[in-house]
Formats: sequence, C-alpha cells, structure tokens
Amino acid sequence: MHDLRTGVLLINLGTPDAPRTRPVRRYLREFLSDPLVIDAPAPVRWAFLNFVILPFRPRRSAEAYQKIWTDQGSPLLVNGHVLRRGLRDALGPAYVVDLAMRYGRPSIRGALERLHAADVARILAVPLFPQYSSAATGSAVACLERELAQAPDLPPHEVLPPCYADPRFVSAWVEVARPALEAFAPDHVLFSYHGLPERQVKACDPSGSHCLETPDCCAAIGDTNRHCYRAQSFATTRAVAAALGLARDAHGTAFQSRLGRIPWIQPYTDEMLKELADAGYRRLAILCPAFVADCLETLEEIGIRARDAWRELGGEDLLLVPSLNDHPAWVDALARMVRERA
Repeated sequence: MHDLRTGVLLINLGTPDAPRTRPVRRYLREFLSDPLVIDAPAPVRWAFLNFVILPFRPRRSAEAYQKIWTDQGSPLLVNGHVLRRGLRDALGPAYVVDLAMRYGRPSIRGALERLHAADVARILAVPLFPQYSSAATGSAVACLERELAQAPDLPPHEVLPPCYADPRFVSAWVEVARPALEAFAPDHVLFSYHGLPERQVKACDPSGSHCLETPDCCAAIGDTNRHCYRAQSFATTRAVAAALGLARDAHGTAFQSRLGRIPWIQPYTDEMLKELADAGYRRLAILCPAFVADCLETLEEIGIRARDAWRELGGEDLLLVPSLNDHPAWVDALARMVRERA
C-alpha cells in the first residue's frame, strides 16, 4: 500500500510571512515580478514594480493585512492547512496531502520534496483556483513544471482541471451560502470575482474576434471562450445562482481587485455597489467564488472596505458570505474530485 500512495498537492496563490511592511514588500516583489501576472515587457514591468508599486503599496497592504491577521497567522495559510488536514482525513492512508503557495511559503519546491520523501507513486496537483487564468492557474502549473523538471526522479503527475461549474463545487457553495442568505435576507446578491486585465482574457480567444466584442460574449461557454476566465466566472454565477433559486434580477456578477490604469474586465465591483445603491437596494450579500479560502481579498476588501462603502452609499447592511474554507461539503467535494482522478 505504501508504494501505491498518491500525493495530493494543494496549491494556492500565497501570502506574506507577517503583516508588516518588509515581509509584504518581499511577497509583492516575488508575486508581481511574475511575467504571467504583469504581462508587460520586462523593462516596463521592472519600472512599474520598483517605481510605482513597491515604494507605496507594501505599507498600505501591511495595514490591510493587520486588520484580518489572526493569532494563528495569515487567514489564507491557516485555512489552507485546515483544508489540507480535512482532505487528508477524508481520503485516508492511500493519500499524502500537502499544501504549497505559488508565492511565498510553503513553497512548491518544499512540498514536492516532502512528497518525494513520502515515496508517493504519483502526484495530483490541485490548483485552488476554480476559474482558469494564466496569472493564477497558469503560473502555478508553470512553476510546478519547472520544479519537476529539476527533479527527474519524481513520480508522474497530473493537474486537476478548473472546477468552476463542477456540480460538486457548486453544491459546496450552496451548502455554505444558503443558510447565510436565509439568515440575512438580502434584497440583492452580488457574485464578486478577482479581476484580470482585459488583454489577458482576450489572449485566451483563439478566434481573436469573440472576447469582449459583445455584451453577451460570456453568456455561454463554447469553443472560443472555454478557457476564458471571465466566461468561467459567469458560468459559476449561473450555476450557483440557479442552485440557490435566485431570480435573474436578484443577483449579478462583478470583478474586484484591479491594479493600475489599464482596462480590466468589467463590471467593476466598486462601481456596481453605487449602481445597486442608486437602484434602491439596501441589504446586499456578496459571494466571492473565485476564492475557495477567505483571504485579504474577501475579508478586508469586501468584508471591511466594501461594507463601509456600501453604508456610505446609503445601504443598510452588507454580508460577506464566508468562503468554502474547510466546510465539510467542500472537503467532500475535493475528495471526490481527487478519487475520480486517482
């Protein structure tokens, strides 16, 4: 049995080691130096990072992290380890489960070394990004491939595909969201996803003539947009909203966390808040299905800043629906996805 064990490598984006300026600067330098994240020519990326981002953003980001940091550490990392333990228990002794971050620690290289030491027969990588993007999924897989190429004695590997509309992923979100929504009784539900530059989603369009060319380009998944992050996000919204029984006019989709002045995919979450408030909505619930674990982008950007902005706009209250974290439905969903590939 020992020789036939499968290694499961959970991969998330990353987090600084501490909510202070220096470790946040170190994390941001690694993160934003990735050409798949800022897909500009190297000299432009270097100048943007060193003259625009790093002189100012680390201090502001550190202050944001301080608002959500726990006694155990970064919420993203804490949630990741709890999920790892839950999945390990659900899968049983035939599997070895480890956790890595694309940027920061624990590293992908370190996790692969631990799986190698455990003498697993194969490795199943599980990028914890439900919708595909080159900046997250693509970068994580590219890093994994580089590390594997430097260790030819590692066993064969496979990468779990995005689960943006997988019924098990959708069902887990329903299990988390339904009781929260029933208790809060919102008059509108907004699905907020991490944003991307428009040029990155257009790069996934093989036809060169579909992506962002019409208002309904993401209304369905087809050959031209099956790898499009925006289209997959809208597909997640449709699936979760339908499973929750949300009326068409009672929910919407938006994109948060944009950086810089170039066009990012729309509609923007912060602008959508004003539109909804102006339309007379007062009790707003927000789900963030691009994140399977609560983190800076959910807890601080939505749970604190968006809630404050909503109240300033005249809203009565805003509920951040918790992410999947280690909910039993999500642990079970992941375990079934892993076993299906084993």
